[in-house]
Amino acid sequence: FGSQRVLAGLDWQIAPGQVVGLLGRNGAGKSTLLECMLGLREADGGSVALFDDDVATLSDAARGRIGYVPQRTDLFDWLTPVQMLDYFQAMYPRWNRAKVDGLLSRWGFGPHLLGKPIKRLSGGEQQRLAIIRALAHEPDLLVLDEPVSSLDPVGRREFLRELVEQVIERGTTVVFSTHILSDLERVAFDLAFLKDGRIALQGQTDALLEGARRIVVPAATLPGAPLAGEVRRRQEGGVASVIVQAPGDDVARLAREPGVRVEPMTLEDLFIEVTQ
Repeated sequence: FGSQRVLAGLDWQIAPGQVVGLLGRNGAGKSTLLECMLGLREADGGSVALFDDDVATLSDAARGRIGYVPQRTDLFDWLTPVQMLDYFQAMYPRWNRAKVDGLLSRWGFGPHLLGKPIKRLSGGEQQRLAIIRALAHEPDLLVLDEPVSSLDPVGRREFLRELVEQVIERGTTVVFSTHILSDLERVAFDLAFLKDGRIALQGQTDALLEGARRIVVPAATLPGAPLAGEVRRRQEGGVASVIVQAPGDDVARLAREPGVRVEPMTLEDLFIEVTQ
């Protein structure tokens, strides 16, 4: 964007059936990455492939296998929900009307909402409608950019239940960007941290959290060479803080030194340390 480089030499692969939570600070480029990945924004270099085809020349059939919920809903707000869903149904051969009706019923879209122009719905209602539209054709790839930011806790829980029971269990590939870390812990099998235009760390959620340790050590005691599994290190005054993933024998030896602490980390701790 002008002189500002957002993504830089990013190399990322997502396997079929993988459920990945994409994490990064505000402005890190998560939305830009997802838009480039879907061919909605043209990158200045490099290439993107979906279903083994170049994203710039995807066929209609390939596009019909993708579901997308953007950060800002792009619904046709002068239409009613029924009119909008009927419009999109005409574009998707795999549109599941029974699924749509079930979601509308479970998520509180009674006659009083279905007949209203979308622009008169609340932010949470519009976001629910965008999610229903993305799920309606049972996509093979589902990309969700902050999909629950306008939902209350009950709405988020209902959405996550739907995601697990109706999407993930079908083997759908899901990329899920959110700042609500507790949601990611419930549904994301893998986590990817975006920092400085690259994926700084990626791995299975359980393995990342079980293996992540913060080592607080007097700077004079810390060896100059990186520790096994080192993710980052910082020094303030005479104390250093090192984040390691799957610590090795060198960490065990260091832990026996005077003044050294080895601490487990939560997902919030890991997010702060990796993305700072």
